[in-house]
Amino acid sequence: MYARSVTADTVAPVASVAVPRAHRAAERPLGRTVAELDHMHVADRLDFLRDVQSEYVSRLDIDPCRWRNIEGVLEFFRDNDLARPGSWMSIVDASILEGLERGTAIALGLSEDTFGNPGSTEWATYLRRLSDGELERRSVHDAAWSRAEQAATEHGLALARAIGVPPTAAEWRFFQFSQVYRWAMRNEPTALLALGGPLVNPRIRELRMPFLSWFTDVSTPVPAYRGCAFAWALSRLNPVGGACSALGLLLAYLPNLFDDFLIDTGRLNSRRGSR
Repeated sequence: MYARSVTADTVAPVASVAVPRAHRAAERPLGRTVAELDHMHVADRLDFLRDVQSEYVSRLDIDPCRWRNIEGVLEFFRDNDLARPGSWMSIVDASILEGLERGTAIALGLSEDTFGNPGSTEWATYLRRLSDGELERRSVHDAAWSRAEQAATEHGLALARAIGVPPTAAEWRFFQFSQVYRWAMRNEPTALLALGGPLVNPRIRELRMPFLSWFTDVSTPVPAYRGCAFAWALSRLNPVGGACSALGLLLAYLPNLFDDFLIDTGRLNSRRGSR
């Protein structure tokens, strides 16, 4: 049924399905399925994600900005016409959104239905622990956040594979960058050790802790957007095709990401002054 739904939306005029689906979603705002989310254009998914945070996560008495970094990814997709309905990138993204949506519903006690998405339970646990004050330490928080998104992501990979939608070469290389992001969130000590290695620029070694904190900050869209821009450019060219590990990819992306960090945090002038 999901495969038929994706195929139908890919070939049918968008206008013919937009109104009924929007109406159904309004009646159950935390009940969109992967298929429905995949049918949505990225700009609508962005609005949906913001609504989940402002209208529902806010009820848990926590900072509702839990997925601003995902907003940054969606903003990049929107601006570059990526993740079109029915594509591999869209299906994986839809699974991520379904997981956090259902996790929110479960955490609020509105439902126990995971929609078969393992990320739903992980996100519900994350939100409850956050509400209980168990995730105040940044490294503990980031590890929990990463596990939840990873579970929803893996579900999306399995769905795409089951319905026979493969990634393009560029999509797959871009996906590896997202894996680096989640890996860094789960492995802060290892990432910091790598960033302090002798082959890393001394300026990066000096600022590795604030850089990593910036890179993995879920409460702002800026690092995710800029990271996506750089990762997509590299993915289309495949200049780091030989870097197979998360650590290797992180080090390959590092120089340009670090420049974005300096710009966004206002450290660029101080860097120039130290030369």
